[in-house]
Formats: sequence, structure tokens, C-alpha cells
Amino acid sequence: MRKGPLARRYPAVATMVVLALVPYLALSAALNAVSPIIAAQLRMSEQTISLAAGLANAGYAVGTILAVQLAQHQPQRRMLLVYGSLLVIGSVLAAAATGPAMFIVGHVLQGLCTSLLLIAAVPPLILGYSLERMRETAMILNVCIFGAVALGPVIGGIQASAHGWRPLFWIIAGIAVAALALSILTFEDDPPANPDAPRDPIALSLAFCGCVAAFYGASELLTHSFRNPLVWVPLIGGLLLIVGLVVHEYVGANPLLCVRGLVSTFPIAGITAAVCAAAASVSAISLTAAVLTGRFTPLHLGLLYLPEFGAALLTAVIFGIVFKTRLLHYYALAGLLMLAIGILVVNAAAPPTAVLVAVGSGLIGFGVGASVVPALFIAGFSLRSNNVQRVFALIELIRAVAAFMVAPILLRVAQVAESNPIAGTRTALWICFGISCAGVVIAVCLYVLGGVRPPRPALERWRAGAEPGWESPPLLATVRAR
Repeated sequence: MRKGPLARRYPAVATMVVLALVPYLALSAALNAVSPIIAAQLRMSEQTISLAAGLANAGYAVGTILAVQLAQHQPQRRMLLVYGSLLVIGSVLAAAATGPAMFIVGHVLQGLCTSLLLIAAVPPLILGYSLERMRETAMILNVCIFGAVALGPVIGGIQASAHGWRPLFWIIAGIAVAALALSILTFEDDPPANPDAPRDPIALSLAFCGCVAAFYGASELLTHSFRNPLVWVPLIGGLLLIVGLVVHEYVGANPLLCVRGLVSTFPIAGITAAVCAAAASVSAISLTAAVLTGRFTPLHLGLLYLPEFGAALLTAVIFGIVFKTRLLHYYALAGLLMLAIGILVVNAAAPPTAVLVAVGSGLIGFGVGASVVPALFIAGFSLRSNNVQRVFALIELIRAVAAFMVAPILLRVAQVAESNPIAGTRTALWICFGISCAGVVIAVCLYVLGGVRPPRPALERWRAGAEPGWESPPLLATVRAR
């Protein structure tokens, strides 16, 4: 079996995963600061920039499902090289773009390949090494997803203050090249996961059509009202198709995703927490950034969100401490509560002051870092470890839809809900607060109605693949018993 010189070297493989995931996630958060410069140089309207971001996010969401399907029938490490090569091509196209089409194609490839790499590379990193390495991988995943997003506004502010955008995109392309090089050096020619598994073209079609339509409709909210057919037809139609995907996977005889196995107390509570935290946090940061743009320089505004990155690092360290204990459940709940407090802080004045934004961003960063990835593992431990790739894919799909679609909707609400954008932003932030509180209430109620106390995960048993990490009680178990 062919192997690269750094195969099975955990530091090299982990570094490859970090370099593959960080560029797009940081860029998606940095794009707002440099969008006016890109629009001016490439002769693009603000609506076209919004469309590019929306389609890239749709690519990220679709890639989660596509990666699972390809992993069943293709050697995964070979596909990792393909994904890494496409990420390099997309990054170069975006950095060297001379017009809107070239930029959009490149940026969409960046979003698509990032999720392909996430689903293909992270599960083997979790299961292929020792239990201690699994804990480290969980911490790395936490920093990769939320630390990169938290750094985005600062990076975008630095680049915008230099009145350029291409240096940032070329740096992203260089990081993608480094990730591809490490993919080659750590190569192991692993076989497909399940060559005999049936293909699921219906799931892929529903995911593709639903995500593209929904994100297209959300992107049109920048310049159109909710009543415009360009908005509500694709937005509602796309969401219905995504719901149809979940239903199809639940009732299917040979589903691509393990939806049926996730319908119990712990997974539903975990998915609810992840979705609510993602939707509330991304929307709250976007709303405050939008209302403060023009009041501060891009660099000053970006630095106000730097505490979010520090909080992401702190949550990763604490996550490593509670990873093996029953405190994992309480940690996710505490994250949601902290997120709600952070939103209250930034909403304490109209418009938010610099101090409130800095403190609030730190609390929001702690909240989302302490809730989403822990909630993802709460769901993953409820099934056998050979399902972890499909669990991550489903949760990342739902999380991406919640994070990247709710924000444009609430930005539009902020524009039209009240007599002025500042008052509208306060209304939209109250909605974010309600979303985070709903996650707390629903998760707690599910545990209470499930009649269970948070257990400690049996990680060795789960890692061996024979059994779940814990037994998740049926939904509403106490009600059914009565």
C-alpha cells in the first residue's frame, strides 16, 4: 500500500486539516470588509458580491453530502488529493480574477472544496489515532471552525486598511497549496468506505437544488424585499427541498445519511443546540458589524471582534478538559447561555459602543465555541463510530444553512422592521437572543422529558466501533412511559 513519507504522523496530518479548513472559513468572515474594494476593481455590484458569497456558502453546504457519497465508492485519500487540487484552483481563480464570473467560480470552488475536505479528512483524524489524540482533534476542530471565523473581521480590516484585496486572496491560495502538499506527504491509499453501498442521486439532487435555491434567495435580500418573487420563491422552495432531503433520508431503505439513528434525545438536543448557536452568533456579529460600518475604520472595527478569537481558544482548552466527562453536556448548555448574555451586551446600547462590542464579541465567541462542536460530539457519540462521517455531514449541512442563511434574513429585518436601521438592528438582535434562548429551553426540556441525567461517554467502546458512546433514550421517554 502506497504511503507518503509523513503518513500516520499525527502532527503533519492535523496540520494538513487545519490548513485545509481555515482559509475559506476566515475568508467568509473577512469578505465584508473588502467587498467594496473587490466590487470597484472587478466592476461588480454589491448584489453580485452578495450572490458570490451566497453561492459559495451553498457550495459549502452541498459539499458535506457529496463528500459522504464519494467516500462510499472512492478511495478517500485519493479523493482528498482531488479536493485539495480543486481548492488550489479555486483559490487561484479568485485571487487572479479579472471579472465577476472568474471570481464567483473561484470562490464557489473554495466553499465546496472546504466542506469536501472537512468531511473527508476530519473523521479519520478522530478515529485513526489514540484516545488522547482524539481529544486533541476535538480541540483542533473547535479552533479551526470558530477561531478562523473569529479572525476573519480582523484579517479583512487589515487588508481593507491597505486598500487592497488580492494579497489576502493570494495568501489563501498559498495556504491551499501547503494543504495540498501535506496531503501528498501524508498520503495513505485507503480503500472506499463501502463500495457495495447504493448510490443516492435523490439525496444529492435535493441537497444541490435546495441549497442553491435557498442561498440564492437569501442573497437577493440585499437589494430586494421579502415580497419580491426573486427572494421568497427560491428561499422557501429551497428550504422545502432541504426538509424533503431530511425526510427522504429518514424513510429511505438505504439512506446516505443516518437520520433515523439520530432521532433520540441526545442527538436532537445536540443538533438543536448547534443550529441555534450558529444562527444566533453569525447573525449577531453580522448585525453589529453592519450598523457600525462607517462609524469606525475597517481595521478598528475588525479589532473590536478580536476577543471572539481569544474566547475561541479558551473554549477549545476547556473542551479538552471536559471531553471525557459528563460535563460535556453541561458545557454545551453553558455555551448557549453565554451566547445569549453576549447578545444582550451588544444590544445594551443603540448603536453599540466599542466597549460593548468588544465585550459582547468575546462572550459570543465563548458561547458559540462552547456549544457547537461539543453538541456535534454529543450527537456523534450517540451512534457507533463508523457513522461519524455521516453524522458530521448532516450536522454541518444544517449548521451551514442556519448560520449563513439566517444572517441575511435578519440583516433585511434590521433595515425594514423599524423607522431606522439602528432601531431595526435592536429588533433583529432581540430575535438572535430569542434563538439562543430557544436552544437552551428545547435542549433542557428534551433531557428532562427523556428522563435521563447526562452520562459520561465510553470513548474506548465508541472508538472500537461496536457500540455507541452512550445509550440515548427515546424522545419524550417519560411521557411515553406514562
